[in-house]
Parts: sequence; C-alpha cells; structure tokens
Amino acid sequence: MIPLIVLAVAFGVTVALVVVSAVFGEQRPLDTERPERWVVHHAPEALRPALRRVDRRIVGGVAVAASLVVVAAGGIAVGTIFDAVDNDRGIANWDESAAEWGANNATDASTRVLRAFTHLGGTAGLLVILVSIGAVLYLRRRSWGPVLYLLIVGVGVAGLNNILKFVVDRDRPTVAQFAGHSGSSFPSGHSAAAAACWAAIALVVFRRASRRTRGVAAAGAVFIAVGVAATRVLLGVHWLTDVIAGVIVGWSWFGLVTLVFGGRLLRLGEPAERVARGVDEPTVDRDSADVPDLHPSEASAR
Repeated sequence: MIPLIVLAVAFGVTVALVVVSAVFGEQRPLDTERPERWVVHHAPEALRPALRRVDRRIVGGVAVAASLVVVAAGGIAVGTIFDAVDNDRGIANWDESAAEWGANNATDASTRVLRAFTHLGGTAGLLVILVSIGAVLYLRRRSWGPVLYLLIVGVGVAGLNNILKFVVDRDRPTVAQFAGHSGSSFPSGHSAAAAACWAAIALVVFRRASRRTRGVAAAGAVFIAVGVAATRVLLGVHWLTDVIAGVIVGWSWFGLVTLVFGGRLLRLGEPAERVARGVDEPTVDRDSADVPDLHPSEASAR
C-alpha cells in the first residue's frame, strides 16, 4: 500500500509541476493536427473548447508521467509476486498444482510442440532476430534509432532478468523437466525476453502500418509472450509465479525503453525534447497516422 501511495503522490506532483510551468510560461495551444485533432473531435462537446486551448506541454508532460507510472507499477507487481512467493501465499499457492498438472499430462507430441514454441523466447535466437531486423532497417533508412532501440530492449531485458535471478536465487520445480534451463528460477528469462522483444519487433516492423495492422501485430506479440510463458510451466522448468513475473518484467522494460525513444518515433530522448519544445513536431509520421479528419462542422469552428 505504501509504494502505491508514494507513486500516486509522485504522479500528482509531476502533473502539478507541468501545469504550473504551462500556466506561467509561454502558451502553445494544441494545433489540432492529426492525432491531436482526433482527440478534439472525439472528446465530449463540452470539453472541445478547452482542449483547443490547452497547452501542449501539459499533454506531453502528463503522457510521460503516466507512462512512468505504468512502468513503476510493473516493478511493484513483480515485488508483490515475490512477496507472495517468499511467504507462500496468494498466487504462489498455485505453483505446485500448475507444475504437477504439466508433468502429469505431458505426452510425447505435446512436449515436442511445447519445446518448439518455447524457443520463441530464447535470448540468443531473439538477439539474432533483433540484429537482423535492425540491420535491414538501417540499410533501408540509414537511421541508427531503430537499431539502438532493438539492441537496448534485447540486451537490457536479459541483463535485468539475470540480475533479478541472482538476487532472488529461487530453486526450480522438482517435477519432471522436459526442457533445458540455466540459472535460478525467478523470474523466467524466456518469458521476459519474449514479452519485451516481440513487442519491440511488432512496434518497429509495423510502426508505419495502418492502425488495424498494428493492432494485429500487438495481439500477436502478446500471444507469443503468453504462449512462451505457458510452455515454461508445462515443460516443468518454471513455477507459475516465475513466468508471470517474467512477462511483467519484459513488458515493463519494453515500455520504459519505448518511452525513452519517443514511441513510434524511435529517437533517443525524444519525449523530453518534445515536452521541452512544447511538442512543436508531430508525434507520429504523417504518412502512417491513421487518424480521421475533422468533421466539417469541427473544421469550420477552427
């Protein structure tokens, strides 16, 4: 409870500072271009006049603060899971039954399928995929941003997860194990890598695609992450709480790195620069923005 209170206070202070800065500084209203005008168009009628006049630094600052809160919440969630494991309560009570169910219901066919799918979370293989995608994107666009982004996501999540493994040092399940493994059990490295890396791949590869395509890619990344997590439990190499924590670690790291790189812009430090400039540049590429135009009545009101 205390970490949540501290987090809420920090978020409130951040929002207050951004608002005060906007009130006493030079005003730069939203220009209702592309994503901004979508917000104005879909807001309740009573809020539209206020949204047209709101300072863009408020929007940028609150967005950055909210993203950091989500990332911090992921850290708190992992800590809560570890506390449950350490005290053998809550969700940790499902660990034994999940491990035993996987071992008791394993067949040769299911084991082969699970082993094949679990490789989608292997760190070495994912790093090869990330480097390959980064190289192709660099050759096409001559930009180091996506390359650096993918490397930081892949190498960073592996390093962070191994640090947590070293600190926690949890034993593996004692049931029959049908796949190889290394290191301690908590959190799951395959789950963390799958969650972070496939989300990053979906973002980089499909960032210029339509909204529907990006949605399908995001759903695919989630499916792979959850699927890999399930295979680690069913193969007997991880407890249920290990993989849940691993997925949270992976998505939290992905969210943090993506925030630092400005989302789909993939430029290091972009959020801070954008807020400092008053969001003078569009937040998405114009050729990829899937945002409807204003209704004629809205356009005439501008």
